[in-house]
Amino acid sequence: MDLVQIPLCPEKAKVGIEIKVVGNDNGETLSILSGTLARLDRRAPMYGTGNYNDFNTFYLQAASGTSGGSSGSPVLDIEGNAVALNAGSTREASSSFYLPLNRVKRALKYIQEGKEVPRGTLQTEFEYKPYDELRHLGLKSTIEKEIREKFPEETGLLVVRIVLPKGPADGLLIPGDIVICANKNMIANFTQLFSIIDDSVGKDIELTICRGKEQIDVKLKIQDLHSITPNRFVEIGGSIINELSYQLAYSYSWSVGGPYIAESGYMFNCASVWCMSIITSVNNIPTPNLDEFINVMKTLSDGARVPIKYYHLSNVNNEYTSIICVDRHWHKFKIAVRDDTTGLWNYEEMPPPSSIHTYKPETAQIQTLDESLQPAGKIWPSLVIVNFCLPYNVNGLRNGQNTQFYGAGMIVSTEPPLIVCDRYTVPISVGDIFITFANSIIIPGKLVYLNPLYNYAIITYDKTLLGDTPVKAIELSEKELTQGDSVYLVGICGDYTPIVKKTTVKRISNVYISKCYPLRWRAVNFEDIELDDYVESIGGVLCDNDGNVQGLWLTYSSQDSNYKDITHKCGFSISLVKPTLKSFKIDEVPKLHSLDVEFWTIQISKAKDYGLSDEWVRKVESMPNTKNNMLTVLSILDSTSPSGKLLEVGDIILTINGNMVTKVFDLPTAFHYSEEVDVLILRDGKEMNIKVATTPHYGKETTKIIGWSGAIIQEPYEAALEHVKNVPTGVYVSFRSDGSPSLKLSQGVWITEIQGRKVSDLDSFLEAIYAHEKEIKEKPEENNDGYVRIKTVNNTNVTKVVTMKLDPHYWGIWQLVEDKEAKTGWKFIES
Repeated sequence: MDLVQIPLCPEKAKVGIEIKVVGNDNGETLSILSGTLARLDRRAPMYGTGNYNDFNTFYLQAASGTSGGSSGSPVLDIEGNAVALNAGSTREASSSFYLPLNRVKRALKYIQEGKEVPRGTLQTEFEYKPYDELRHLGLKSTIEKEIREKFPEETGLLVVRIVLPKGPADGLLIPGDIVICANKNMIANFTQLFSIIDDSVGKDIELTICRGKEQIDVKLKIQDLHSITPNRFVEIGGSIINELSYQLAYSYSWSVGGPYIAESGYMFNCASVWCMSIITSVNNIPTPNLDEFINVMKTLSDGARVPIKYYHLSNVNNEYTSIICVDRHWHKFKIAVRDDTTGLWNYEEMPPPSSIHTYKPETAQIQTLDESLQPAGKIWPSLVIVNFCLPYNVNGLRNGQNTQFYGAGMIVSTEPPLIVCDRYTVPISVGDIFITFANSIIIPGKLVYLNPLYNYAIITYDKTLLGDTPVKAIELSEKELTQGDSVYLVGICGDYTPIVKKTTVKRISNVYISKCYPLRWRAVNFEDIELDDYVESIGGVLCDNDGNVQGLWLTYSSQDSNYKDITHKCGFSISLVKPTLKSFKIDEVPKLHSLDVEFWTIQISKAKDYGLSDEWVRKVESMPNTKNNMLTVLSILDSTSPSGKLLEVGDIILTINGNMVTKVFDLPTAFHYSEEVDVLILRDGKEMNIKVATTPHYGKETTKIIGWSGAIIQEPYEAALEHVKNVPTGVYVSFRSDGSPSLKLSQGVWITEIQGRKVSDLDSFLEAIYAHEKEIKEKPEENNDGYVRIKTVNNTNVTKVVTMKLDPHYWGIWQLVEDKEAKTGWKFIES
């Protein structure tokens, strides 16, 4: 295909000429929009503070009505010359805005000659003001007359609007200065001024300005614009740091430079230090620039907890402090430098940390509570705060939305050391856990068990790190709470304040936790203990007068109808945790069996409509505490499991292993410890007896994830299986990164083939990728321009084939594999 160049003719842009914008309006293959140039001196559009905005240039304007998709399209005159580039528009009218080509044409010439484009700056924004406003600022009529005679087509002059602190013009120019001359040459527009500035990099120029009624000559040294344009950045802990750019500094009228958090990522999100912050010190060492920041981070051990100081660009007058936990285990520490020859950013990996942070044993005194707070005094030495930090977007969780999770933990055993918390606090196995004891000691924790059905996790810790701190395990009650019982809620607040509330059990009933999007774990088949009155806390226990624990006060996570995350608290019977604790205390791996269905209650009156016999009605009515309800299958949680294949939605449960089961509280006894159960059901008005194999769970869920081309790939987890009737064979796309090649993939689909190679699990997925890479090396002519063909299947079994252009330079492949010997229990492998 022969390419035809478009001549750049900025000088042909005139008010009134007819133009055509040839582009891709609204994503169309081709669009040609017409217009008439109305202005050549429009101020550059403002897209908001913190966004990219042009300045120190005019824009052209016409009513061509361009929209998204045509940005960068040529604006052509009737002869086919480009007089401008389409650059923006307004939604309120059909006005479109174009970038003039005067300085573009100059830059193109340098590029064609293989030279760097000289660009100068005063770190100053100028604005164009008409003569009538200039008179208000003090412009003398004699000067106005002289300039009008020299530039009869101009209607105004340039005025200083913003001078950035610490820039070349700081203290020399002030807002309101009217620019008359540069190097003794009269100037009236941006092109004239920046022709001089761009050709004077590293040199002095003299500006003649009008300040009020006074005319002043100011000598200014022109700074190289490239020197304040970031050409490198740092990746550490999933965060991206670069020097604060001129563009952003201008947007906030702040000084250029300093370590700027472009992407807060894992490490800074965990410290609640967000994007657009400037770091002023790390570990009490000032970090005025990126080099100093890099030098400090090199000295820190993996896992070290160090203070940082920072401020946010939106509030530069307020400095904040926080504690970061240095991450060198989940993510690499790399520096990327721009190569202007190739256009690539080349990475240099920093040396590994000199050490892994070690915690020293400490002893803390636990607060003695006043007698008025009893029975909290007995519980207080057993309550801790648990923090969980999420490094990757796996299992439906999003670290961009919520990286930190925290809640109450209850020490249930000191030998071995075990803490129970809810799965809102520790939702998955991938992450860092920290435990705060006595509001004084912070040590790492380690996950040992995730209950697949109920809202609790069990973590452990190194008890030697607590010295002689008098922690105790809670004492468990043998009495089951019932409706109307008096009970004490003993909880803990985020600031480690104890709360105590005597209240009453309002009711005990099964609870439905709504399904979330993205798909993530939710508790099923449980009853909550609802209290008549309670006070806010991050969690705690329900106990009797003597401090014996009857239930846990847990946080449950779900979403509202707008898919906004919400939480609520309710009680959970401690008896459902006891069997797991018993296994750990005798050094056994807890093994829980389940039927992969969600149960719900159905009234006898409705069950009779489905064909329930009078005999079964009498049996149910004669059972204690049934509330004249029975259990029915509400949904299938895993259609690939034996129970998911045999049980159906709408089945009414009559007996399990010959025992009547009328409420979800009966389920643990019915099948949690059986490899196979006999289930008598009512289906389509007929009684059926089926033998069902249960599904074993060992308290571990995800054990391996793969990052590929910006997507996170894993085996389909429980919540993903719940939404599929016929589960495809393949691997699951859990997440895709913005700006990555994987945007071609849909989140929540199964990859079943890569380049025609079948994918059944993560191992075969890797084999398919590596086989394709090997094939490309051996037969480069079959590279398909770097594209790979991927077959996907969604949750309704719709098959789709997409092509994705690989970009291994930026988006390579890595693995995160469970490793019990590693500090975090995981090993990061970069291929």
